[in-house]
Amino acid sequence: MTEITIRMLNESDPEVISEAFHNQGWEKPIDLFLKYLEEQKKEQRVTLVAELKGGFAGYVNVKWQSDYPYFKEHRIPEIQDFNVLIKYRRSGIGTLLMDKSEEIIREQSEISGLGVGLFSDYGAAQSLYVNRGYVPDGKGIFKNGEYLQYGQQVLIDDDLNLFFVKTL
Repeated sequence: MTEITIRMLNESDPEVISEAFHNQGWEKPIDLFLKYLEEQKKEQRVTLVAELKGGFAGYVNVKWQSDYPYFKEHRIPEIQDFNVLIKYRRSGIGTLLMDKSEEIIREQSEISGLGVGLFSDYGAAQSLYVNRGYVPDGKGIFKNGEYLQYGQQVLIDDDLNLFFVKTL
């Protein structure tokens, strides 16, 4: 079996993670991971890091108080900003990160929530979440702080999301 470890974000990670994503053409600034580290210290989130044979492979966050209104109102922790490096996809890393996230959430909540983008770049994530038992929360499409209405025109980008829940 491949040596995959899951651990919490630490102070040596931000630069390593940012560089790994830069090397595959994605911009994930160091400051983002410094923010995650600070929020983790304040127990506002848990950031899990996956390593394959000692090298960075992916990460995911559990945010205890979501900014998404329905989750916030119902105190549903949110799994968010879930990323596995492209070269390590389909190796079980994403499944292990999700398993550990749900295990952590289960200690405080019976329900887990997450949001996912709606265009093809998110197809693998959409399938993963449905296969894990996540179902839409029934609130519709959400973008930049608002639920979208019939006939409303929007730019399709990373901020256009549908949110899902799962009973753990």
